[in-house]
Amino acid sequence: MKPATKPGRGLRIADQIQRDLAEMIQREVSVQRAGLVTLTGVEVTPDYAHAKVYFTTIGAAVEAAQQVLDSKAGFFHSLLFKRLTIHTIPRLTFVHDESVVRGIEIDRLIEQANKDLSSSGGV
Repeated sequence: MKPATKPGRGLRIADQIQRDLAEMIQREVSVQRAGLVTLTGVEVTPDYAHAKVYFTTIGAAVEAAQQVLDSKAGFFHSLLFKRLTIHTIPRLTFVHDESVVRGIEIDRLIEQANKDLSSSGGV
């Protein structure tokens, strides 16, 4: 039976990966090719073998940013190997975070509903 890890260790490792990757992306990824990339979260599997890295981008198509990040995933993995002090460095999978886009759309719909209410004399 595998010994239990310390509670919250996975979250701390995910946070550290997010901080380190954000710094690496700022240094290593061209804004012209991928836009301004922001990492919104990292989820690490319990065995630390895989990590989903959620991102958003401004100033470039999502597909272009995805392609650039995917092409540099191995490079980022090797840099994380040098920085992190864990036995297994997760393989990185970059995923576009749709929640930001959905949040903006919900805000727009709420604003529109409020305008419609006030113009009809409801509020």
